[in-house]
Amino acid sequence: MENEKENGKKEVLFICTHNSARSQMAEGLVNALYSDRFRAYSAGTEKTKVNPLAIEVMKEIGIDISHHTSKTVEVFRDRLFDIVVTVCDNARETCPFFPGKKVIHRSFEDPSSAMGTREERLQVFRRVRDEIKEWIGKELI
Repeated sequence: MENEKENGKKEVLFICTHNSARSQMAEGLVNALYSDRFRAYSAGTEKTKVNPLAIEVMKEIGIDISHHTSKTVEVFRDRLFDIVVTVCDNARETCPFFPGKKVIHRSFEDPSSAMGTREERLQVFRRVRDEIKEWIGKELI
């Protein structure tokens, strides 16, 4: 049976290591672009903070994730999601089994580890944001 939460929307959880960039951007993208069918959440295997560059590149496309906070998967431990997506290899390997009706792994480069000037790092964040957006539109939705 499908989750009947929030008007029949499917619930998606994106998991990454620090819940600071990739999973946050994925949550923001799904909630902004597909809120008629989905409700997305994000968590990490470790709690940190949302990367300011992730906030900036999402704002560039009209999506505000400045109110997001980093949280661990423990927050969602007792919840069954329709779809659970690990967006990095480390989360896939270190996250204890997380139940979902459908579990997907799709690793994206960690933009937080980008080196160089501020503009060079922003370019990496933009590229990863766009890759996540394209993947969501083609494979998840």
